[in-house]
Amino acid sequence: MARINHSPSIELNQKPDQFINIKFSSIEPATNNYSITKEENKKTDIIPNQAGESTTHGKKWTEQITSKLFFILFCLHVFLISVLISFLTICSFVSHSSSNHLFHPLHWYVPLLSSTASSAIAAFLWLLCTRCNPSRTIKISFWLSPSLTFAAGILLIAIGTAGSLAAAVAAIIFALIQSLYACWVFPRIDHTSKILSISHAIPTSGTTKFIALSILVGIAYSALIVSGLGGAIAGTGSLSLSVLFVLAMLLSLVWTMNVIRNISHVSISRSGYLYFAHGIEFGIFEAYHDTIKHRIGNVCLGSAIAPVLGIISSSARAISLVGGDTDEFLCSCANCYAGVAARLVAHGNRWGFVHVGVYNKGFVRASTDTWEMIGQAGLESVIDSDLTGSFCFLCGVAAGAACTLVSGSWALAMESSYATEVSIYASLIGYFMSRISMASPQACVSAYYVAYAENPQSLRFDSTIPDRIRELQCSRA
Repeated sequence: MARINHSPSIELNQKPDQFINIKFSSIEPATNNYSITKEENKKTDIIPNQAGESTTHGKKWTEQITSKLFFILFCLHVFLISVLISFLTICSFVSHSSSNHLFHPLHWYVPLLSSTASSAIAAFLWLLCTRCNPSRTIKISFWLSPSLTFAAGILLIAIGTAGSLAAAVAAIIFALIQSLYACWVFPRIDHTSKILSISHAIPTSGTTKFIALSILVGIAYSALIVSGLGGAIAGTGSLSLSVLFVLAMLLSLVWTMNVIRNISHVSISRSGYLYFAHGIEFGIFEAYHDTIKHRIGNVCLGSAIAPVLGIISSSARAISLVGGDTDEFLCSCANCYAGVAARLVAHGNRWGFVHVGVYNKGFVRASTDTWEMIGQAGLESVIDSDLTGSFCFLCGVAAGAACTLVSGSWALAMESSYATEVSIYASLIGYFMSRISMASPQACVSAYYVAYAENPQSLRFDSTIPDRIRELQCSRA
């Protein structure tokens, strides 16, 4: 149930096509809780437009059609993948029982399923550590991730196959890049730690159970994919067909785990936004129910678009850093690529998930609106310097590398011919499992920034962001 923390004097003034205007005569620790009525609760669902925004009926209709289409595509793909996995799993056991001993199910499933369980434990530990001590956890992630990635690279070298050696080179180079990045961004850690601490001020009742439930769903789907990958490895009579099945299942894993993560992101960011912007305590499970019922299509759409655009944005930023400010031809191309990336990201970014949850907007329009408000509030530089996204990413990388060490070592001892595939699949499962748990702090930070961007003058916000803006301005001067 949604609740308001306040002193007894509150006014709720409703205006047509505008958000609820909540005036607090004074703000003090709540001694009484006042339940919002069912009608007021519908208002906090925030389907009406923001003030000054004119959305045509045609745009809403298009958004609804797109949302339903992506939801249907997601459900259809899960059904087809489940059928494919069932067929491949049955074939793998049939081929094993018919004197084909090239595939040993025990040597395949035990290491991967054990790494799946390990990834769930690691994911939950990252979340608990972030809540208890954000500053220390961020610092740990920035040295633990490259260390574990380097160790995973050494294990891949020990496996000794052509594929494992290629993966080992990539892992060691990536570990070096992570180390250099950690040295470069170290001065920003204090601000990120402060933002994480402030954003976690929202009431967390039910959040831990909700994240635990999301992790369990992730475990179940990961186990399903592991079963199908084993069937593909056992052989389908055609190498190209096996490769096609593996790619299909890995793409399904990526999309589905992102959907699970972003369901949490939308639900938690909605509760966080209502708390930061209006002092409303909105239950996590109630937000989750509304997300599944009304917003799941936009979550599926955003889960397909946002990761791709995020990769484009990151690559454009990396190329710009390498290119510098020179006027050479290649650097001009880099600037052009960065401009295209900026335009694309403006129409699809993780900040849009806040408005998807709060206003039930289409993902593209929500991304555009939030990005415009962030620009108007002068928060681009603050967001660029914030390390929350990098922190959550490195937590995922560390968990993936740890799972590679667990399952890869086990597979190397039991059946070395499976070690390369088992190590790579385990790293993917560990990464995405950790990202599911870290959706909670990332959603809280997103809600805080978006709520601030909508009303920077609100007395609910302290001087953290204005101080950071001044600090960045002084550093450029």
